[in-house]
Amino acid sequence: MDGRWSEDILGGPFRALTLPLPPDDEGPRVATLVAHEPEDVPRLRSGPARAVLYVHGFSDYFFHSELAETLHARGWDFFALDLHKYGRSLLPGQTPGFVTSLDDYDADFEAAIDALRSRLAARHGPGTVVEIAVMAHSTGGLTAALWAARNPGRLAALVLNSPWLDTQGSALLRTAAQGILDTVSRRRPKTRLRLPALGFYFRSISDTRDGEWTINPAWRPEAGFPIRAGWLAAVLAGHAALARGVCIDVPVLVLCSTASTISGTWNSSMLETDSILDVTPLVRRAAELGTTVTIRRLHGALHDVFLSRRDVRRQAASFTAWWLDSCVPAGPP
Repeated sequence: MDGRWSEDILGGPFRALTLPLPPDDEGPRVATLVAHEPEDVPRLRSGPARAVLYVHGFSDYFFHSELAETLHARGWDFFALDLHKYGRSLLPGQTPGFVTSLDDYDADFEAAIDALRSRLAARHGPGTVVEIAVMAHSTGGLTAALWAARNPGRLAALVLNSPWLDTQGSALLRTAAQGILDTVSRRRPKTRLRLPALGFYFRSISDTRDGEWTINPAWRPEAGFPIRAGWLAAVLAGHAALARGVCIDVPVLVLCSTASTISGTWNSSMLETDSILDVTPLVRRAAELGTTVTIRRLHGALHDVFLSRRDVRRQAASFTAWWLDSCVPAGPP
């Protein structure tokens, strides 16, 4: 696998690897693993390697270079995964972000973890033990939580960044009729649903509006990818699985804002609150994910807490690094 690593679109210390996946009705599929590899990474070490695998949310991709640098400085190897039909992994002719089951991402997780372990063995020496923490955002957080629950013993820790854990937590679903959705998702899963656009969140993060971040509009459109019946049914099925109860076997950290601003019109409070999810039901559901759950709510945080204004995201990153270190202490250098 390592022979196919190439320079990533982020440049500098970032490298990317294309991961072939089984095809579906739209043809070949791939995922993409991104590695943060600055020159000061030691080639050999004593003790286990510690790695973070970052997973994005819906209508999103990895561009969080600042987060990678922060965790690297704390001794963590940093990787990120662009799931199939997202970002670096979106191929011509594919329906962006579309799946009919969140279990479809199992192949992405398995391929990424195998490649991550192979990369670290090459970097740190054969037989390197790797402790892996997954960090996942929004719908990616839902997917990661379900994967972790189905795969005990695979991770050392799980960090969820404003995870979409509950149907009641989303403004999208306030106009969706479940009975109609069930019928449409079975017969015409790629039917586009007419739901509220999410352009206000883009305004809060993009440097072309009121935010700080340079965003690829093809990979993270202003109004998000179209919401399709089969995809939404898959998310609702994930919510139902969590509602029935899971028990994740590793420590879980949940990061989110202290407040939400869900509105059909722009409000300046959207620059310092979650404008996508209602954080109240999110927090309730998060507390039920396992036996060891830490919930950290940050005043001024956006839906993606690591895209919030500088002081908030630095507070979030610092706390996350401290929490990860407490779960997986660093070994000798």
